[in-house]
Amino acid sequence: MGQIASLPLFHQITGQAVLVLGDGPAAEPKRRLVERAGGRIVEDLARAIDEGVRLAFIAYEDAQACEVAAINARCAGMLVNVVDRPELCDFTTPSLLDRNPLLVAIGTGGASAGLAKHVRLRLERMLPETLGALARALEAARPALRARFPEGPDRRRAVDAALREGGPLDPLDPASFQRVDDWVAGDASPRNGALFDITLTSPDPEDLTLRQARWLGEADVLLLDGAVPPGILARARADAARQALADGDTPAQDAVTGLALILRWRPEAPEGDA
Repeated sequence: MGQIASLPLFHQITGQAVLVLGDGPAAEPKRRLVERAGGRIVEDLARAIDEGVRLAFIAYEDAQACEVAAINARCAGMLVNVVDRPELCDFTTPSLLDRNPLLVAIGTGGASAGLAKHVRLRLERMLPETLGALARALEAARPALRARFPEGPDRRRAVDAALREGGPLDPLDPASFQRVDDWVAGDASPRNGALFDITLTSPDPEDLTLRQARWLGEADVLLLDGAVPPGILARARADAARQALADGDTPAQDAVTGLALILRWRPEAPEGDA
């Protein structure tokens, strides 16, 4: 459950050349995608090689022409996407939900573009149009936040406390972007140290409660008691510190800075928090 087949990345192509080969309904959406991201389209392979182009979209209707072009582009050092041929792709393009500058990318690794699209359509109805304004307001507030909280962990905990559900900057509140300046000036404060203890009885992260999943996503420190399954750890922040605990050990509450989470792996124990 924790292993992913692709590494999601946002590639900056503004002002850069991108190779797009092919005509017709398969190629046109790729041209629009490149133009929307600020890229400059090149439609000749030799020219793309001369210019040192790094990304290529190939959308010929002929399957053999796609294979040949993919080999040539890849040999020239390009990352290649061949439309409807995931086995020939170095990367795939996700379905994008645009709340500029916030982007939500939904991908299936080429398994089903239709599924990605319909997940995006559901999220479109849930996420307010003002999310982009909130992102820009937080960016503008960054110098003030750094001045108030010079230490990165304090700054992160303050932002986490504000953005969580029901917080003053709850992302699903369409008016939250209007409160950023007042929050920085008066209400911004890092959450006090907290320690939560979870007993895990299933390796499936889908069996986590909503509260447990939220703790995993916010925790600064993970204290591991036992061989916690990789699928569970995959739901935690990548930069969260991880420390093995001696069997049955529990740190003192007053020794905790930020949010610490004890994960106890007890596959035979009754379900629920310890």
